[in-house]
Amino acid sequence: MQILIRPAAAADIEDAFVWYEEQRSGLGSEFLKAVDDALIAIQRAPQLHSVIHRNARRALLRRFPYGVYYRIYPDLIVVVACMHGRRNPRRWQSRT
Repeated sequence: MQILIRPAAAADIEDAFVWYEEQRSGLGSEFLKAVDDALIAIQRAPQLHSVIHRNARRALLRRFPYGVYYRIYPDLIVVVACMHGRRNPRRWQSRT
């Protein structure tokens, strides 16, 4: 299955990358690697993660307190958000 990352989710990832890179050089790249690893895992087994809101599922990143929120369609996986675990859940829920 193909994965489509919505523009809002791409912006989430970019913002987190910039923040981590400002904290320490190279940490942003490590964050992107964790996101890539999560996307690969989602693509391999999209139904592995539980539904948490309106058919949206969440895959947690390793080492970083973020989740990748996505929905499964018959021939496509759509990533709707990549958010810090302490953020208000209504922010990503409004995207589903």
